[in-house]
Amino acid sequence: MPDPEYFLVPEASHDSLVAAAYRRRGFHGDEIDAMVRLCREAARHGIRTHNAIKALHLDDLFGSPHGGCVPGAVIEKRPNRFSASETWVAHRKLGPAVAYQAMDVCIDLAGTYGVGMVSVDAAWHYLWGGAYVLEAARRGFIGYTNCTAMLAEVVPFGGRRPTLGTNPHSWAFPTVDTVGFPILVDFATSSVAMGRVQQYAREGRPLPPGTAVDRNGNETSDPAQAAALLPFGAHKGYGLGLIDELFAGMIGGFLPSLRGRFAEGGDVKRTTAFFFMAIHPEALSAGQHADGLGWSGNVKRILEDILSGNEGSILPGALEARMARRSADLGGLLFTAAELDAFDAVARAAGETPWDRTGFRRIQA
Repeated sequence: MPDPEYFLVPEASHDSLVAAAYRRRGFHGDEIDAMVRLCREAARHGIRTHNAIKALHLDDLFGSPHGGCVPGAVIEKRPNRFSASETWVAHRKLGPAVAYQAMDVCIDLAGTYGVGMVSVDAAWHYLWGGAYVLEAARRGFIGYTNCTAMLAEVVPFGGRRPTLGTNPHSWAFPTVDTVGFPILVDFATSSVAMGRVQQYAREGRPLPPGTAVDRNGNETSDPAQAAALLPFGAHKGYGLGLIDELFAGMIGGFLPSLRGRFAEGGDVKRTTAFFFMAIHPEALSAGQHADGLGWSGNVKRILEDILSGNEGSILPGALEARMARRSADLGGLLFTAAELDAFDAVARAAGETPWDRTGFRRIQA
């Protein structure tokens, strides 16, 4: 199937529509600003699975209409005896408004103590974890985050019933001076994100093998029949997904099979949990780098060695960085025709006029 044609949407048009959609749903200014920022960053970097379309879809499924996400909620910072960490209760506040603030605190703590951590209980989906760790990397720190996904959509290795979230891990490293962009390792522990399944359904494309199962637990390539996802790398992806559940269990999260099912009512805990960390590179250094290069020069030599003779290989984060540069050079955000159709529905639901796409420049993939 040929690569799709894109439409170039001005950032201001995108931001205005996303803000209007969340304002219509009753969210407060800090929450709207954070969500607009997150959706813009995802679109700039070509993260089609976690853009504004996905964000609003999640809110429709188990967000503000169901009490799963609470507009205007206030973060409660709990007492903690550890100087380099904070523990928060988000009270279901919109995820990106919590996540950006948490990573800022991690960076401040790491500047003082070498490492900073924030754990968040009673949280609501933060969407693209890469955005938060990239913020740390741009400011000279190693950034890490994991979270439990809102629904149990992944079948554990050897099983047939989904009892795990897609449970992502996101790392970013301060390597702009070394390779020209932050190295970004960002992945769901399922074979693909559920947002990718939805994207394939929008675009009429089949799923890759080993991706999903239908309601009977049989593998399927039809995105419309995908009832659950498989872990990537068999037992390896399963183990990494399980890590997020263990973190969440220690933070305060509860049963993954109940998580996100706010419409079912009752007092049982159904929220997600977040973990954030920032590390100052100097806190890792033993001061014994070869040839006196320092950590940055040493990392550069290591990466050159890894890529030597592997000219077809690229570093994680290169594609996202390339897309961000392309978006900047073009002066806007790239969306497919199917995505513009989805944005038209967003505009109508928000009481806004859909974009006049005839004025958008067409860009070949």
